[in-house]
Amino acid sequence: MDFEKLQDKIDHARSLSHSHLPEISVADFPELIKAYRDSEAPYLTYINEDDNRTDLSYREFCDKVFGVARFLQQRGLRHGDRVATISHNHWHTVVQYFAAWLLGLVVVPINLGEDDERIAYILENGDVELAFIRVDYQERLSRIFEDYDALKNIETVFCEDSIQNYWKKDGDLTLEDETLAEAEALVVFTSGTTGAPKGVVLSQRNLLEDARSIKQWHKIEQQTRMMCVLPIHHVNGTVVTLITPFFAGGSTVLNQRFRVRRYFPIIKQEKVHIVSMVPTLLQYLNSFYEDKPRPDTPTLRHVICGAGPLTVKVAETFEERLGVRIIHGYGLSETTCYSCFVPLDVDEKAHKKWLSDYGYPSIGVDIPANEMEIHDADGNALGENERGEIVIRGVNVMMGYYNNQEANEKAFKHGWFRSGDEGFFIKDDIGRKFFFITGRLKELIIRGAVNLAPLEIDEVINKAPGVKAGIAVGFENDWYGEEVGAYVKLEEDAAEDKEAILAYCQEKLPYSKAPKVVVFGDQIPVTSTGKYQRRKVTHHFAEWKETQFRKR
Repeated sequence: MDFEKLQDKIDHARSLSHSHLPEISVADFPELIKAYRDSEAPYLTYINEDDNRTDLSYREFCDKVFGVARFLQQRGLRHGDRVATISHNHWHTVVQYFAAWLLGLVVVPINLGEDDERIAYILENGDVELAFIRVDYQERLSRIFEDYDALKNIETVFCEDSIQNYWKKDGDLTLEDETLAEAEALVVFTSGTTGAPKGVVLSQRNLLEDARSIKQWHKIEQQTRMMCVLPIHHVNGTVVTLITPFFAGGSTVLNQRFRVRRYFPIIKQEKVHIVSMVPTLLQYLNSFYEDKPRPDTPTLRHVICGAGPLTVKVAETFEERLGVRIIHGYGLSETTCYSCFVPLDVDEKAHKKWLSDYGYPSIGVDIPANEMEIHDADGNALGENERGEIVIRGVNVMMGYYNNQEANEKAFKHGWFRSGDEGFFIKDDIGRKFFFITGRLKELIIRGAVNLAPLEIDEVINKAPGVKAGIAVGFENDWYGEEVGAYVKLEEDAAEDKEAILAYCQEKLPYSKAPKVVVFGDQIPVTSTGKYQRRKVTHHFAEWKETQFRKR
């Protein structure tokens, strides 16, 4: 495909045709940071895993941001250069993000859950010039830098709490005169289970416009206090619970990591209103509070949940057992973060309907920053209840994949961003499209040339007797190409009754969709953001490759 034509398609997908932009005019991070520089209002509370805390007002935070910006500029970094952050959740990392954006630099966050080879690949292919590394990981990263010659020109800065050698209080700082709205701000490398990671390039405008929509949707204001328990190397933790409260002038509580025992106590202690989560964490809380009362949290309004497959069972259990409403949503790194949410303004009856009545929890209605449709493979819009690919266009759609024209051609084939997710929509009484996701198109189980959506089967598996968590797995089979298996983690003390689980699933599903084999495991493999990794367990079903399964 001609590069100029491809760029036209990307520009079209980043346009917004169905609504105008909101009135607030903030367009880039320098403008936003300078606006808050003298504010004594609280912005960031950091709580580490030992419950030690650090509190920063907007003024204190912005002073640190300007100091790190001076350091970066004195190291010779200029607009467009790339800085890697290699750390667990830490308030220093948040300062490093904002300092980079103040100068028009690009942040490349590193997921320490990746193996050494993939970390090296991201550092090299992300064209990183300087890496901030917490001393906790100095030994591992030093070894990576020694083992890969392509990384020898990257400057490393090791960070620890006791010695801050990169807060520069003195010295000149030159800021750009022109707007940085369209400047690259973040390159997030995808963490798929196969193939080389793809670098999603997001602009300052992408980040701020998605934050604007999240702020409006969830009614986040200066008095609103949010909490982050997700890794901030991913867009969810960064955009929802760091950038959005900053954009709104609110405050946020950053946890070093999620701790199930401390989750509600910290919410109570810090008077938190909204938390961003993934389904895996909801399930941890469901399990932990199965036989005990949770602390009272009168300030907590709701939790935001997305970034992974939420089942009806997990959602219903969480809302009934813990008494907290879930505002379910959906988005991808390629659309900055969220693209849709279930509305806050629906009553309890309607909320439960969209949560439970259609086989999947609805992911909601598109947000002001973008519009969504369901398209067929040829780019044609489909109607209500017709399954196809979820497509998105708007001001939160990425600038493109970094140095990957082939991936861009596929993603923007018909002028919208093609998500790779299968879904459908149902209209409510006033004509709003409520979207549903049925699974990744690449995860579809193709049995006898018929596509089966794994999330539909997941829903049934998770309600089977004794099942704590389970996923549908497509495994190779000589008779149908692929067959359906269930990979299951049992409730504590539940018996390994494969027949009971199979019988339940075959009662609730057509035989073609029902699992034919059950394999038990100790843990369902997920990514750091809670997405199931089905392909990691297919090898457990290899012995049934030649088996012809017959209806009982």
